[in-house]
Amino acid sequence: MTPQQRTAVVTGAARGIGAATALRLAADGHRVAVLDLEERAAKATVEAIEGAGGTAAAFGADVSDRAAVEAAVGAVTERLGPPTILVNNAGITKDNLLFKMSDDDWDAVMGVHLKGAFLMTRGIQKSMVEAGWGRVVNLSSVSALGNRGQANYATAKAGLQGFTKTLAIELGKFGVTANCIAPGFIASEMTKATAERLGQDWEAFRAARASEIPVQRAGTPEDIAHTVSFFVDERSSFVNGQVVYVAGGPRT
Repeated sequence: MTPQQRTAVVTGAARGIGAATALRLAADGHRVAVLDLEERAAKATVEAIEGAGGTAAAFGADVSDRAAVEAAVGAVTERLGPPTILVNNAGITKDNLLFKMSDDDWDAVMGVHLKGAFLMTRGIQKSMVEAGWGRVVNLSSVSALGNRGQANYATAKAGLQGFTKTLAIELGKFGVTANCIAPGFIASEMTKATAERLGQDWEAFRAARASEIPVQRAGTPEDIAHTVSFFVDERSSFVNGQVVYVAGGPRT
């Protein structure tokens, strides 16, 4: 069965999990809006998609800004058609222990992860409801279970799980499903930056983390992209409001 081509929006898609997801959705046959804070940062992902024969366009927007989100959704609709797939992947870290964490560090993380997912979903749900079909996939993290030095990030990622379940309840009757992926340790630019912040060699850091994972390896952005592809597939229409930990082992 050949899937119907749809318009997908992937936020934070200039690199890492977002870029891998955009490439996978394009390979699945969808038109992909590659959205990041700066449009120019998203162009490399677009070029990779087009080089593989897919259709994509780059867009810039601060997902925590309502006006920027509304403008981006309008631009995507005009250029690629009404979006009915949304992957809320955009995220930042501002790690610190609680007593050292500033108000700005807290607000910035909440703004991108939680407000960003809210604004993007609210902006796109209309086209999903009108189409009678839609898929929302939110990116959480194993940090939602708690992680030292990440009070802001852990709270935001836990919040996305509740947001997902509420979307599933509210939008299900319109043919829209919402699901959530909680990645474990993924070898990416973000985790490399964490190693650098901790003053640790990247290869040693990755090996140490991989040794704690039952499958004995670090995850890749493609591992997450494949899971997104499943949630977006027509055959997953009865899967709704779920949180899947893609972490190489069980999580509760």
